[in-house]
Amino acid sequence: MSGYDLVTIGRVNMDLFSRDVGADFADITSFDAMVGGSPTNIAIGTSRLGLRSAALTAVGDDRVGDFVLRYLRDEKVDTTFIPRIPGRLTSLALLGVQPPSQFPLSFYRDDPADIYLTVDHVDAVPWEAVRAVQLSGNALSRGLCADATRHGAEIGRRFGITSFLDLDLRPTEWSHAKAFGVVVRSILPLIDVVIGTEEEFYTALMPDPGVVLAGGHVPDVDHGELDDRVAEVLAHGVSAVVLKRGPRGVSILLPDGRHDVDGFPVDVVNTVGAGDSFASGLIRSRLAGLDWPRAGRFANACGAIVVTRHGCSVAFPTEDEVFAFTEGHGGL
Repeated sequence: MSGYDLVTIGRVNMDLFSRDVGADFADITSFDAMVGGSPTNIAIGTSRLGLRSAALTAVGDDRVGDFVLRYLRDEKVDTTFIPRIPGRLTSLALLGVQPPSQFPLSFYRDDPADIYLTVDHVDAVPWEAVRAVQLSGNALSRGLCADATRHGAEIGRRFGITSFLDLDLRPTEWSHAKAFGVVVRSILPLIDVVIGTEEEFYTALMPDPGVVLAGGHVPDVDHGELDDRVAEVLAHGVSAVVLKRGPRGVSILLPDGRHDVDGFPVDVVNTVGAGDSFASGLIRSRLAGLDWPRAGRFANACGAIVVTRHGCSVAFPTEDEVFAFTEGHGGL
């Protein structure tokens, strides 16, 4: 491969996804195995949409690491730059499925291999041959990977590579309710496009984010105030802020205005992975030259398709599937 459309930086998991839809977690009898972790999911999602994608993460010298590497290669995600960390275990996640709104998730990330990704690992990538880099807010939470992620953002700015930051909030990975916002705000001057849910932006930008970090939802606040604070992110030099609003679609805030793009009405089977599929569609669309409203609609379609399917990365659509879906809903 002579170059890459996208390099993603951050965590990777082996996901065990309940086959017993609707069962309480204690009653699950079997799981499907797949690869997850937001940035690695986005590498898979964009690969399915036709991009040349590489994952920059780390796995252990264990059998789970063997599974992850084989799975990514089968998905045509380049694994050249994924180191194996001696003595560390590859991250694991177990997910229950209780539609439409309960999807219990248990992480096994006690000292996982991917937090040992280093600046030197980042330097091994041929960045002069990369079009875009996608960073994970979660990767800034701990370990050597936090420095590696900042370094990746700096390299992106130096080489003129389009940088996408998915806020990717995982509350259990942060030391304090306010730490997420402090760290995320510090990296914004290096970022072109910031993607996140209302909960994630609330936690990053509002004065008292503790309730969200503890696993709650956005309190009953003035959403106009939240929108105003989100708009302030543009003052850091960010080119676009992408505010995901679930079934209500997405708001895309730009220095010269905004676009509100409606979602698609679908029956929800599973919401896990929808945000990563959305980000995959957005990145693919922007690299393909689509304007922001059409990119938002393409991304919404990717997310809508995933929530109607069972599984996470295995549910991500191909480009042909997205076009067929949008044509059935009025086109792009």
